[in-house]
Amino acid sequence: MSNSLTTHSSVLQPTTFQELMSFAKMASSSDLMPKDYRGKPENIMIAVQMGSELGLAPMQAIQNIAVINGRPSIWGDAMLALVRGSGLCGSVKEFFEGEGDNFQAVCVVRRKDGDEVRGEFSIADAKKASLWSKQGPWQQYPRRMLQMRARGFALRDAFPDVLRGLISADEAADIPTETIDITPPQERIAEPKPIDHRAIFQERLAGCADATCTDTLWQTWQRTLARAEEAGKPISEDVQSDVKDMIAAKRAEFAQEHAAAPVDEVPA
Repeated sequence: MSNSLTTHSSVLQPTTFQELMSFAKMASSSDLMPKDYRGKPENIMIAVQMGSELGLAPMQAIQNIAVINGRPSIWGDAMLALVRGSGLCGSVKEFFEGEGDNFQAVCVVRRKDGDEVRGEFSIADAKKASLWSKQGPWQQYPRRMLQMRARGFALRDAFPDVLRGLISADEAADIPTETIDITPPQERIAEPKPIDHRAIFQERLAGCADATCTDTLWQTWQRTLARAEEAGKPISEDVQSDVKDMIAAKRAEFAQEHAAAPVDEVPA
């Protein structure tokens, strides 16, 4: 990094985009980095940039900002530290109350320039969000997870100007990553079902009264094959053979009934 790095309270700060890139590349190869940042300079750049907007030094940002599913988020303790250090926080109270599924964590915060904001998160809420039975911290530290969720809700509602839209890392980790189709059923376009040519021509042949009808169906079949070929969806040879045999068999049946000359092949 160049000599233009500035120093604030003995903390080095990148001042240009190039310096930030150099710092991120160097830091990503260090064993001192959290494992989620090792070998990922792009994540370090996002964390440091977001940290600078919050007033965090580069290493503070790396230690306290997590990039989860491509979205920057902040650990709950750092979230509380930013709020308390902002000069806007009047008080923060955290406690538990209730029993059974109504047992909940509560966080009540007050801005110096505003009213109190209360955040709650109960066991019932965790169950509704499919979190209570989730493997990992929800099984190991359930009270802590309830506390972090209530804290995150209260601090985000009361101090959006301080947190700049960041959510808690605990909450970000619980956001489902799979894509869900929210298109209303009536607006969804159903996949077209494959055409069963065998069934179609079998039904049509059943309605034929003479050999002329079978000859007409043969011509129809030839046009069907040509159109399928033009559309880039050729009909398989097995289906072609089956339909041809059905038409030939039906025409031979009419020939026998009317004592017509034997039919050696389907007309071209």
